[in-house]
Amino acid sequence: MPAEWSIAFLLGLLSSTHCLGMCGGIAGALTFSLSPEVRARPRWLTTFNLTYNAGRISSYLVAGALVAGSAGVLSSTVGTANRPLMAVLGAAFLIAVGLYIAGWFPRFARIEALGRPLWQYLEPMGRRLLPVRRLYQAYGFGLIWGWLPCGLVYSALLYSLTTEVAWRGALFMLFFGLGTMPMLFTVGVMASSTAARLRSPFVRRLAGLVIIMLAPVPTILTHWGGA
Repeated sequence: MPAEWSIAFLLGLLSSTHCLGMCGGIAGALTFSLSPEVRARPRWLTTFNLTYNAGRISSYLVAGALVAGSAGVLSSTVGTANRPLMAVLGAAFLIAVGLYIAGWFPRFARIEALGRPLWQYLEPMGRRLLPVRRLYQAYGFGLIWGWLPCGLVYSALLYSLTTEVAWRGALFMLFFGLGTMPMLFTVGVMASSTAARLRSPFVRRLAGLVIIMLAPVPTILTHWGGA
């Protein structure tokens, strides 16, 4: 189980080198939308950024529970014989994500179309929370931000369904979200030049290759009976 969480955390950490373009821009815009008084006080700036991210990760947790729980209900009709197949699917998802982050599989972004209908409904709700002046607004905006169509989040959700248990899927997405925290939080409290350096082609290709190297882990764990 700890290895499963490690994969989730590393997937979030490494994939955030790619999603800094979209989510990093949101984090930066939210920071600049805060009042000058808040931005001038490091403690309050940190608190607001942590609250944004807490809301975002809360949505990941709920989504992971829903996806994995649904997969568990479906798999219960065929028993445990599908366990090796789920491990292979997990490895395939990691390879696809690694290729996408490295820039070698751009078509993977088409998966984002799955969430656009829901985002069209939620996005106006997020706009009504702006400008953010209170912490509850920051958390609410983070909750909505968590449902932003993102191929990398969706890839993590696809991987989480291989856990086939609601609470394991929720924890997988929790650790994925925690993995995205360092970079998005840094962008939220520092200059956007940080994001530009982290999104360099070299960094993205290196991150993609590391994720691809993680791909055999699900199959190995299943073979050893540790998944």
